[in-house]
Amino acid sequence: MPLPVVAVIGRPNVGKSTLVNRLTGMTDAIVHDEPGVTRDRTYREAFWQDRDFLVVDTGGLVFDDDTEFLPLIREQAQLALAEASAAILVVDGQSGPNGADETIATWLRQQSVPVLLAVNKCESPDQGLIQAAEFWRLGLGEPYPVSGIHGNGTGELLDDLIQYLPETPIEEESDEIKVAIVGRPNVGKSSLLNAFVGENRAIVSPISGTTRDAIDMLVEHDGQKYRIVDTAGIRKKKQVEYGPEFFGINRAFKAIRRSNVVLLVIDALDGVTEQDQKLAGRIEADGRACVIVVNKWDAIEKDSHTIYEYDRLIKDRLHFTAWAETIFVSAMTGQRVENILTLVKTAAAQHKRRVSTSVINEVLEEALKWHTPPTTRQGRQGKIYYGTQVTSQPPTMTLFVNDPKLFNDNFRRYIERQFRQQLGFEGTPVRLIWRGKKVREFERQSNPNRATKV
Repeated sequence: MPLPVVAVIGRPNVGKSTLVNRLTGMTDAIVHDEPGVTRDRTYREAFWQDRDFLVVDTGGLVFDDDTEFLPLIREQAQLALAEASAAILVVDGQSGPNGADETIATWLRQQSVPVLLAVNKCESPDQGLIQAAEFWRLGLGEPYPVSGIHGNGTGELLDDLIQYLPETPIEEESDEIKVAIVGRPNVGKSSLLNAFVGENRAIVSPISGTTRDAIDMLVEHDGQKYRIVDTAGIRKKKQVEYGPEFFGINRAFKAIRRSNVVLLVIDALDGVTEQDQKLAGRIEADGRACVIVVNKWDAIEKDSHTIYEYDRLIKDRLHFTAWAETIFVSAMTGQRVENILTLVKTAAAQHKRRVSTSVINEVLEEALKWHTPPTTRQGRQGKIYYGTQVTSQPPTMTLFVNDPKLFNDNFRRYIERQFRQQLGFEGTPVRLIWRGKKVREFERQSNPNRATKV
């Protein structure tokens, strides 16, 4: 059963995101002293007393202006209200009521959703009562003086809010796969999220930088649940100024670290750029599973060889993520979009996979029959005693050897290839840790009671 939704509504720059952070006990919503930072509707989990619910942060509403993103923001607010059990109208207690607040209040009174009125920026409890009293004229009932920054009055607001929310049912923990959608600006990340969800969950615009916050949505496909997060487009660091875009990119990097699988979206028209290479390197360095999604494939003129040539180009330009599966899609037409989640499920399973020590050593034994470690000019040759998997996500193996310096990069890559050919690990990086005999001797001397594996 899905959690009930509470929509947070208001004009620009009244502190909606600050209040959302306070109500949810998180700092995920981007807060910056500039109107229009929040554009899409973003969901945050919250609880109060015996109720669990979702708080939806929406963009600032402006009804008398149809420029740029404002009509799309209004659409997102309307969609949030359509699924909400209750709404909170946030107003600015320091500036007092104005025409924009009255327009939004009139609009909300026409909706079928119960509305609570939160008068934000009432940092002083005594002065806050006076500030809040001015908002009785909006006709939405009692105004609650609150402070999103300090938390004043939020308890009273939540006490009355939960009367509109159903009790939280006891459910088993869901085995969600966390998926982050990342890429350069305007490659179609938000369109891809909308294609998964089947609705206009995120604002789509040809203007790069439309998505600023990290937007997540729960999707179920073939019995598996996926928590999919759309992130801000990531440009070169020198092109990013401090402000909303800076915060959005940091959210994107955090989403990569927290995900099980990353969808790296590439624009088929632009091909693989230097920034795509850097993003792929970031994904590999963070040890995340990955699926490379080539979007806008419908816009490419192609013949029977095009897809193979393009795939070869990607493998060449993104050689450090050659283990990632590649899929060619069109988020606009829906071409192959459903197949992405099948690849995600496989990559997630391989990312957390564990292999027994006996199987690892069988692979090593077979690999050494075909290719022995190199010998130095001084006659020293590397020896691999045994290997074992020490962790997963990503799969990490420790190989115990006589001296790690005796194994060059070519041989190390050969061993990794053997693991992949014999064991799979499609869609996930594999870590190999080469540990020398001196390290083992030091550990045994420093802990003589420790059992030694032979």
